Amino acid sequence: MTSSKIGANDGYSMLWVVVASVACMMLFMTLGAKLGVVAAEAPGDLIRKKAGRWLAVAVGLGVFFISAAFQSGNNIGVAAAFDAFVDSPALITLLIIGFNALAISFLFVFRNLYQMLEKLMAAFVGVMLLCFAINLVRLKPSLLAMSRGFVPSVGESTDMMSILALIGTTFVITAAFYQAYLVRQKGWKVADLRSGLVDARIGSIIMFLITVMLMSTAAAGLYTGQPVSLNDPIEVADALANTFGPTAKIIFCVGLFSAAYSSFLVNSMIGGFIAADGLGLGSTTSDRGPKLMTTAALLCGMLVGVAVVQFGFDRTPTIIAAQAVTVIAAPLVAGVLLWLTSSRDVMGDHVNRPGTIAAGLVGLTLLVAMAGKTAVVDLPSKIDSYLQSLEIRR
Repeated sequence: MTSSKIGANDGYSMLWVVVASVACMMLFMTLGAKLGVVAAEAPGDLIRKKAGRWLAVAVGLGVFFISAAFQSGNNIGVAAAFDAFVDSPALITLLIIGFNALAISFLFVFRNLYQMLEKLMAAFVGVMLLCFAINLVRLKPSLLAMSRGFVPSVGESTDMMSILALIGTTFVITAAFYQAYLVRQKGWKVADLRSGLVDARIGSIIMFLITVMLMSTAAAGLYTGQPVSLNDPIEVADALANTFGPTAKIIFCVGLFSAAYSSFLVNSMIGGFIAADGLGLGSTTSDRGPKLMTTAALLCGMLVGVAVVQFGFDRTPTIIAAQAVTVIAAPLVAGVLLWLTSSRDVMGDHVNRPGTIAAGLVGLTLLVAMAGKTAVVDLPSKIDSYLQSLEIRR
Protein backbone atom coordinates (compact mmCIF):
# COMPACT_ATOMS: atom_id res chain seq x y z
CA MET A 1 0.00 0.00 0.00
CA THR A 2 1.45 3.31 -1.02
CA SER A 3 1.21 6.37 1.12
CA SER A 4 -2.09 8.20 0.71
CA LYS A 5 -3.94 11.16 2.21
CA ILE A 6 -7.49 11.06 3.47
CA GLY A 7 -9.20 14.43 3.52
CA ALA A 8 -12.70 15.59 4.35
CA ASN A 9 -15.32 13.59 2.45
CA ASP A 10 -12.69 12.20 0.03
CA GLY A 11 -14.07 8.71 0.57
CA TYR A 12 -17.64 9.84 -0.13
CA SER A 13 -17.12 12.35 -2.93
CA MET A 14 -15.75 9.87 -5.44
CA LEU A 15 -18.17 6.98 -4.97
CA TRP A 16 -19.58 7.78 -8.41
CA VAL A 17 -16.19 6.93 -9.90
CA VAL A 18 -16.50 3.41 -8.51
CA VAL A 19 -19.86 3.02 -10.27
CA ALA A 20 -18.35 4.16 -13.58
CA SER A 21 -15.31 1.90 -13.32
CA VAL A 22 -17.37 -1.15 -12.33
CA ALA A 23 -19.65 -0.47 -15.32
CA CYS A 24 -16.58 -0.54 -17.58
CA MET A 25 -15.42 -3.73 -15.88
CA MET A 26 -18.78 -5.39 -16.46
CA LEU A 27 -18.72 -4.43 -20.13
CA PHE A 28 -15.26 -5.86 -20.78
CA MET A 29 -15.98 -8.98 -18.71
CA THR A 30 -18.99 -9.54 -20.96
CA LEU A 31 -16.78 -9.13 -24.03
CA GLY A 32 -14.26 -11.61 -22.62
CA ALA A 33 -16.96 -14.18 -21.86
CA LYS A 34 -18.50 -13.76 -25.32
CA LEU A 35 -15.11 -14.28 -26.94
CA GLY A 36 -14.52 -17.49 -24.97
CA VAL A 37 -17.96 -18.90 -25.78
CA VAL A 38 -18.24 -17.98 -29.45
CA ALA A 39 -14.68 -18.19 -30.79
CA ALA A 40 -13.54 -21.58 -32.04
CA GLU A 41 -9.99 -21.12 -30.75
CA ALA A 42 -8.19 -19.77 -27.69
CA PRO A 43 -7.45 -16.02 -27.73
CA GLY A 44 -3.71 -16.56 -28.24
CA ASP A 45 -4.33 -18.69 -31.33
CA LEU A 46 -6.73 -16.07 -32.71
CA ILE A 47 -4.19 -13.28 -32.21
CA ARG A 48 -1.43 -15.30 -33.89
CA LYS A 49 -3.64 -15.99 -36.90
CA LYS A 50 -4.93 -12.44 -37.30
CA ALA A 51 -1.88 -10.35 -36.35
CA GLY A 52 1.13 -12.59 -35.85
CA ARG A 53 3.01 -14.28 -33.03
CA TRP A 54 4.61 -11.01 -31.84
CA LEU A 55 1.28 -9.57 -30.65
CA ALA A 56 0.27 -12.79 -28.86
CA VAL A 57 3.63 -12.83 -27.06
CA ALA A 58 3.35 -9.11 -26.19
CA VAL A 59 -0.13 -9.58 -24.68
CA GLY A 60 0.90 -12.73 -22.80
CA LEU A 61 4.11 -11.37 -21.30
CA GLY A 62 2.51 -7.99 -20.54
CA VAL A 63 -0.26 -9.63 -18.53
CA PHE A 64 2.25 -11.95 -16.83
CA PHE A 65 4.38 -9.04 -15.56
CA ILE A 66 1.29 -7.16 -14.34
CA SER A 67 0.10 -10.26 -12.45
CA ALA A 68 3.55 -10.92 -10.99
CA ALA A 69 3.69 -7.32 -9.74
CA PHE A 70 0.23 -7.61 -8.19
CA GLN A 71 1.32 -10.87 -6.63
CA SER A 72 4.11 -9.17 -4.71
CA GLY A 73 1.46 -6.83 -3.31
CA ASN A 74 -0.70 -9.80 -2.31
CA ASN A 75 2.23 -11.34 -0.44
CA ILE A 76 2.90 -8.09 1.37
CA GLY A 77 -0.81 -7.80 2.21
CA VAL A 78 -0.75 -11.25 3.80
CA ALA A 79 2.45 -10.34 5.64
CA ALA A 80 0.89 -7.09 6.89
CA ALA A 81 -2.11 -8.96 8.30
CA PHE A 82 0.24 -11.11 10.39
CA ASP A 83 2.68 -8.29 11.15
CA ALA A 84 -0.02 -6.53 13.15
CA PHE A 85 0.14 -9.33 15.72
CA VAL A 86 3.39 -11.26 15.16
CA ASP A 87 6.70 -9.59 16.01
CA SER A 88 8.88 -12.11 14.18
CA PRO A 89 10.01 -11.53 10.57
CA ALA A 90 11.24 -15.13 10.41
CA LEU A 91 7.82 -16.53 11.34
CA ILE A 92 6.05 -14.19 8.90
CA THR A 93 8.46 -15.30 6.17
CA LEU A 94 7.65 -18.96 6.87
CA LEU A 95 3.93 -18.15 6.72
CA ILE A 96 4.36 -16.44 3.34
CA ILE A 97 6.26 -19.43 1.96
CA GLY A 98 3.67 -21.81 3.40
CA PHE A 99 0.69 -20.01 1.87
CA ASN A 100 2.43 -19.88 -1.52
CA ALA A 101 3.21 -23.59 -1.31
CA LEU A 102 -0.47 -24.21 -0.54
CA ALA A 103 -1.54 -22.14 -3.58
CA ILE A 104 0.89 -24.01 -5.86
CA SER A 105 -0.39 -27.36 -4.57
CA PHE A 106 -3.92 -26.38 -5.63
CA LEU A 107 -2.70 -26.20 -9.24
CA PHE A 108 -1.39 -29.74 -9.35
CA VAL A 109 -3.56 -31.59 -6.80
CA PHE A 110 -7.13 -30.64 -7.67
CA ARG A 111 -8.47 -32.17 -10.87
CA ASN A 112 -11.40 -29.75 -11.08
CA LEU A 113 -9.39 -26.62 -10.34
CA TYR A 114 -12.09 -24.08 -11.15
CA GLN A 115 -14.71 -25.75 -8.95
CA MET A 116 -12.31 -25.73 -6.01
CA LEU A 117 -11.33 -22.15 -6.74
CA GLU A 118 -14.93 -20.95 -6.82
CA LYS A 119 -15.61 -22.46 -3.38
CA LEU A 120 -12.40 -20.99 -1.95
CA MET A 121 -13.15 -17.55 -3.38
CA ALA A 122 -16.73 -17.63 -2.09
CA ALA A 123 -15.48 -18.35 1.43
CA PHE A 124 -12.82 -15.61 1.40
CA VAL A 125 -15.11 -13.03 -0.18
CA GLY A 126 -17.77 -13.80 2.42
CA VAL A 127 -15.27 -13.23 5.25
CA MET A 128 -14.01 -10.06 3.57
CA LEU A 129 -17.49 -8.58 3.18
CA LEU A 130 -18.41 -9.42 6.76
CA CYS A 131 -15.22 -7.91 8.25
CA PHE A 132 -15.36 -4.64 6.33
CA ALA A 133 -19.12 -4.33 6.86
CA ILE A 134 -18.77 -4.74 10.65
CA ASN A 135 -16.24 -1.90 10.89
CA LEU A 136 -18.32 0.33 8.62
CA VAL A 137 -21.56 -0.23 10.58
CA ARG A 138 -19.77 0.54 13.84
CA LEU A 139 -18.59 3.85 12.36
CA LYS A 140 -22.19 4.88 11.48
CA PRO A 141 -21.28 6.78 8.29
CA SER A 142 -23.41 9.62 7.02
CA LEU A 143 -25.93 8.08 4.62
CA LEU A 144 -26.67 11.51 3.18
CA ALA A 145 -22.99 12.14 2.42
CA MET A 146 -22.71 8.67 0.90
CA SER A 147 -25.72 9.23 -1.35
CA ARG A 148 -24.30 12.56 -2.53
CA GLY A 149 -21.07 10.76 -3.38
CA PHE A 150 -22.83 8.84 -6.16
CA VAL A 151 -23.61 12.10 -7.99
CA PRO A 152 -20.79 12.85 -10.48
CA SER A 153 -18.78 15.90 -9.46
CA VAL A 154 -15.22 17.12 -9.81
CA GLY A 155 -14.09 19.50 -7.14
CA GLU A 156 -11.02 20.41 -5.15
CA SER A 157 -10.81 16.98 -3.56
CA THR A 158 -11.75 15.04 -6.69
CA ASP A 159 -9.20 16.09 -9.28
CA MET A 160 -8.71 14.11 -12.48
CA MET A 161 -5.57 12.40 -11.21
CA SER A 162 -7.48 11.01 -8.22
CA ILE A 163 -10.33 9.86 -10.46
CA LEU A 164 -7.98 7.99 -12.79
CA ALA A 165 -6.15 6.40 -9.86
CA LEU A 166 -9.42 5.16 -8.36
CA ILE A 167 -10.64 3.75 -11.68
CA GLY A 168 -7.44 1.75 -11.88
CA THR A 169 -8.25 -0.09 -8.64
CA THR A 170 -11.58 -1.49 -9.88
CA PHE A 171 -11.29 -1.61 -13.70
CA VAL A 172 -8.90 -4.57 -14.04
CA ILE A 173 -8.73 -5.32 -17.75
CA THR A 174 -6.57 -8.44 -17.37
CA ALA A 175 -9.30 -10.10 -15.25
CA ALA A 176 -11.87 -9.20 -17.92
CA PHE A 177 -9.71 -10.75 -20.66
CA TYR A 178 -9.27 -13.89 -18.54
CA GLN A 179 -13.03 -14.50 -18.76
CA ALA A 180 -12.39 -15.88 -22.25
CA TYR A 181 -10.30 -18.68 -20.72
CA LEU A 182 -12.60 -19.22 -17.74
CA VAL A 183 -15.77 -19.85 -19.76
CA ARG A 184 -13.94 -22.22 -22.13
CA GLN A 185 -12.81 -24.30 -19.16
CA LYS A 186 -16.35 -24.34 -17.80
CA GLY A 187 -17.60 -25.62 -21.16
CA TRP A 188 -20.08 -22.81 -21.71
CA LYS A 189 -22.07 -22.68 -24.92
CA VAL A 190 -23.84 -19.67 -26.40
CA ALA A 191 -27.03 -20.72 -24.62
CA ASP A 192 -25.20 -20.53 -21.27
CA LEU A 193 -23.92 -17.01 -21.79
CA ARG A 194 -26.90 -15.02 -20.51
CA SER A 195 -27.33 -16.96 -17.26
CA GLY A 196 -23.61 -17.51 -16.76
CA LEU A 197 -22.80 -13.82 -16.98
CA VAL A 198 -24.95 -13.24 -13.90
CA ASP A 199 -22.15 -14.77 -11.80
CA ALA A 200 -19.52 -12.53 -13.38
CA ARG A 201 -21.65 -9.46 -12.81
CA ILE A 202 -22.33 -10.43 -9.21
CA GLY A 203 -18.55 -10.59 -8.79
CA SER A 204 -18.26 -7.04 -10.11
CA ILE A 205 -21.02 -5.87 -7.78
CA ILE A 206 -19.24 -7.47 -4.81
CA MET A 207 -16.05 -5.65 -5.85
CA PHE A 208 -18.10 -2.46 -5.94
CA LEU A 209 -19.51 -3.05 -2.45
CA ILE A 210 -16.09 -3.80 -0.96
CA THR A 211 -14.59 -0.66 -2.52
CA VAL A 212 -17.49 1.49 -1.32
CA MET A 213 -17.19 0.08 2.21
CA LEU A 214 -13.45 0.73 2.37
CA MET A 215 -13.79 4.27 1.03
CA SER A 216 -16.66 5.05 3.38
CA THR A 217 -14.74 3.59 6.32
CA ALA A 218 -11.83 5.89 5.51
CA ALA A 219 -14.14 8.90 5.24
CA ALA A 220 -16.10 8.14 8.42
CA GLY A 221 -13.40 6.80 10.68
CA LEU A 222 -9.97 8.05 9.65
CA TYR A 223 -10.57 11.72 8.98
CA THR A 224 -10.02 13.84 12.09
CA GLY A 225 -10.03 17.39 10.74
CA GLN A 226 -6.61 17.22 9.12
CA PRO A 227 -5.33 15.04 6.26
CA VAL A 228 -4.31 11.61 7.56
CA SER A 229 -1.21 9.96 6.11
CA LEU A 230 -1.57 6.21 5.60
CA ASN A 231 1.72 4.58 4.65
CA ASP A 232 0.82 0.92 5.15
CA PRO A 233 -2.09 -1.33 6.22
CA ILE A 234 -0.85 -1.46 9.81
CA GLU A 235 -1.41 2.30 10.16
CA VAL A 236 -4.98 1.83 8.96
CA ALA A 237 -5.54 -0.99 11.45
CA ASP A 238 -4.01 1.08 14.28
CA ALA A 239 -6.18 4.06 13.35
CA LEU A 240 -9.30 1.89 13.59
CA ALA A 241 -8.06 0.39 16.87
CA ASN A 242 -7.73 3.89 18.32
CA THR A 243 -11.41 4.43 17.56
CA PHE A 244 -12.94 1.08 18.50
CA GLY A 245 -10.27 -0.84 20.37
CA PRO A 246 -8.38 -4.03 19.47
CA THR A 247 -11.38 -5.84 17.99
CA ALA A 248 -11.49 -3.38 15.07
CA LYS A 249 -7.84 -4.09 14.37
CA ILE A 250 -8.44 -7.85 14.39
CA ILE A 251 -11.47 -7.56 12.12
CA PHE A 252 -9.64 -5.31 9.67
CA CYS A 253 -6.60 -7.62 9.50
CA VAL A 254 -8.78 -10.71 8.94
CA GLY A 255 -10.44 -8.84 6.08
CA LEU A 256 -7.04 -7.74 4.78
CA PHE A 257 -5.77 -11.33 4.81
CA SER A 258 -8.91 -12.57 3.03
CA ALA A 259 -8.57 -9.85 0.39
CA ALA A 260 -4.90 -10.64 -0.26
CA TYR A 261 -5.05 -14.44 -0.17
CA SER A 262 -8.31 -14.73 -2.12
CA SER A 263 -6.51 -13.30 -5.15
CA PHE A 264 -3.30 -15.32 -4.67
CA LEU A 265 -4.21 -18.08 -7.08
CA VAL A 266 -6.71 -16.18 -9.25
CA ASN A 267 -4.31 -13.33 -10.01
CA SER A 268 -1.45 -15.74 -10.74
CA MET A 269 -3.67 -17.85 -13.00
CA ILE A 270 -4.60 -14.76 -15.00
CA GLY A 271 -0.94 -14.07 -15.69
CA GLY A 272 0.06 -17.71 -16.07
CA PHE A 273 -2.69 -18.83 -18.43
CA ILE A 274 -2.65 -15.77 -20.70
CA ALA A 275 1.18 -15.85 -20.86
CA ALA A 276 1.23 -19.57 -21.68
CA ASP A 277 -1.39 -19.06 -24.39
CA GLY A 278 0.54 -16.13 -25.85
CA LEU A 279 3.75 -18.20 -25.94
CA GLY A 280 1.94 -21.17 -27.49
CA LEU A 281 2.32 -23.40 -24.40
CA GLY A 282 -1.37 -24.23 -23.97
CA SER A 283 -4.41 -22.54 -22.48
CA THR A 284 -6.30 -25.12 -20.40
CA THR A 285 -5.92 -26.65 -16.94
CA SER A 286 -4.90 -29.94 -18.55
CA ASP A 287 -1.86 -28.30 -20.18
CA ARG A 288 1.41 -28.14 -18.26
CA GLY A 289 2.43 -24.71 -19.62
CA PRO A 290 -0.28 -22.64 -17.87
CA LYS A 291 0.41 -24.40 -14.55
CA LEU A 292 4.14 -23.75 -14.79
CA MET A 293 3.65 -20.10 -15.75
CA THR A 294 1.15 -19.66 -12.90
CA THR A 295 3.71 -21.17 -10.52
CA ALA A 296 6.31 -18.74 -11.87
CA ALA A 297 3.99 -15.79 -11.13
CA LEU A 298 3.41 -17.09 -7.60
CA LEU A 299 7.15 -17.54 -6.98
CA CYS A 300 7.98 -14.05 -8.32
CA GLY A 301 5.53 -12.47 -5.90
CA MET A 302 6.72 -14.66 -3.03
CA LEU A 303 10.39 -13.78 -3.55
CA VAL A 304 9.63 -10.05 -3.49
CA GLY A 305 7.40 -10.46 -0.42
CA VAL A 306 10.05 -12.45 1.45
CA ALA A 307 12.75 -9.94 0.48
CA VAL A 308 10.63 -7.07 1.84
CA VAL A 309 9.80 -8.80 5.13
CA GLN A 310 13.12 -10.49 5.81
CA PHE A 311 15.64 -8.04 4.38
CA GLY A 312 13.77 -4.73 4.13
CA PHE A 313 14.01 -4.82 0.35
CA ASP A 314 13.01 -1.55 -1.35
CA ARG A 315 10.12 -2.37 -3.71
CA THR A 316 10.40 0.91 -5.57
CA PRO A 317 12.32 -0.50 -8.59
CA THR A 318 9.80 -3.34 -8.99
CA ILE A 319 6.88 -0.91 -8.69
CA ILE A 320 8.44 1.35 -11.33
CA ALA A 321 8.98 -1.60 -13.66
CA ALA A 322 5.42 -2.86 -13.12
CA GLN A 323 3.92 0.55 -13.81
CA ALA A 324 6.04 0.93 -16.94
CA VAL A 325 4.72 -2.40 -18.27
CA THR A 326 1.14 -1.50 -17.32
CA VAL A 327 1.35 1.73 -19.34
CA ILE A 328 1.65 -0.40 -22.48
CA ALA A 329 -0.03 -3.67 -21.55
CA ALA A 330 -3.37 -2.52 -20.10
CA PRO A 331 -4.53 -0.47 -23.14
CA LEU A 332 -3.08 -3.17 -25.43
CA VAL A 333 -5.14 -5.94 -23.77
CA ALA A 334 -8.32 -3.83 -23.88
CA GLY A 335 -7.73 -2.91 -27.52
CA VAL A 336 -7.13 -6.53 -28.52
CA LEU A 337 -10.26 -7.72 -26.67
CA LEU A 338 -12.40 -5.03 -28.30
CA TRP A 339 -10.85 -5.76 -31.71
CA LEU A 340 -11.40 -9.53 -31.54
CA THR A 341 -15.02 -9.24 -30.38
CA SER A 342 -15.68 -6.67 -33.12
CA SER A 343 -14.33 -9.01 -35.83
CA ARG A 344 -17.09 -10.80 -37.72
CA ASP A 345 -14.79 -13.63 -38.80
CA VAL A 346 -14.23 -14.41 -35.11
CA MET A 347 -17.65 -13.71 -33.60
CA GLY A 348 -20.05 -14.30 -36.50
CA ASP A 349 -23.55 -13.09 -35.65
CA HIS A 350 -22.37 -12.27 -32.11
CA VAL A 351 -20.05 -9.52 -33.28
CA ASN A 352 -20.15 -6.28 -31.27
CA ARG A 353 -22.90 -3.85 -32.20
CA PRO A 354 -22.10 -0.14 -32.71
CA GLY A 355 -23.33 0.80 -29.22
CA THR A 356 -21.09 -1.82 -27.60
CA ILE A 357 -18.11 -0.67 -29.66
CA ALA A 358 -18.74 2.95 -28.62
CA ALA A 359 -18.96 1.98 -24.93
CA GLY A 360 -15.83 -0.15 -25.32
CA LEU A 361 -13.96 2.78 -26.82
CA VAL A 362 -14.91 4.86 -23.78
CA GLY A 363 -13.40 2.19 -21.53
CA LEU A 364 -10.31 1.98 -23.71
CA THR A 365 -9.96 5.77 -23.55
CA LEU A 366 -10.04 5.59 -19.76
CA LEU A 367 -7.25 3.01 -19.78
CA VAL A 368 -5.19 5.14 -22.16
CA ALA A 369 -5.75 8.13 -19.85
CA MET A 370 -4.66 6.08 -16.83
CA ALA A 371 -1.59 4.95 -18.77
CA GLY A 372 -0.82 8.58 -19.60
CA LYS A 373 -1.21 9.57 -15.95
CA THR A 374 1.16 6.77 -14.95
CA ALA A 375 3.72 7.69 -17.60
CA VAL A 376 3.62 11.45 -17.06
CA VAL A 377 2.88 11.80 -13.33
CA ASP A 378 3.44 8.60 -11.35
CA LEU A 379 6.58 7.18 -12.94
CA PRO A 380 8.64 10.41 -12.97
CA SER A 381 7.62 11.08 -9.35
CA LYS A 382 8.59 7.60 -8.20
CA ILE A 383 11.87 7.67 -10.12
CA ASP A 384 12.80 11.07 -8.64
CA SER A 385 11.92 9.92 -5.12
CA TYR A 386 13.92 6.72 -5.55
CA LEU A 387 16.97 8.55 -6.89
CA GLN A 388 16.78 11.03 -4.02
CA SER A 389 16.64 8.16 -1.52
CA LEU A 390 19.74 6.65 -3.11
CA GLU A 391 21.58 9.99 -2.78
CA ILE A 392 20.60 10.22 0.90
CA ARG A 393 21.91 6.72 1.56
CA ARG A 394 25.25 7.65 0.03
